[in-house]
Amino acid sequence: WCLFAGCVIPFLLSASSGYFRAQQFGSADNKNPRAQQAALEGTGARLVAAQKNAWEALAIFTAAVAVNSLHGYGEGWLSGVLALVWLGARILHPIFYVYDLDKLRSLIFLVGFACSLALFFV
Repeated sequence: WCLFAGCVIPFLLSASSGYFRAQQFGSADNKNPRAQQAALEGTGARLVAAQKNAWEALAIFTAAVAVNSLHGYGEGWLSGVLALVWLGARILHPIFYVYDLDKLRSLIFLVGFACSLALFFV
């Protein structure tokens, strides 16, 4: 379930950045959305960056969950705790990004990354 929830996060961030594209440019350009996203400033730009980071973190977490499950540890309590902490970190990460709390954002990124790494080895 944590993996599924992690898959939803980037899509929610994308939808949120659409609001800021419409605010800054008058409408969301669906013909060339990436160019418009690249031109965003402020909160909208931070949402786009958070979305990109969410995809990157999801790739590592997905591999970690697969390896953990293939080794038969996916049902262990520690694996579950690590997955839940990862999910909590991934929920907090874009919040800290949007509010421009860079030190907290970096710290919570490291927490999530450490959880992913730990899933490879527990």
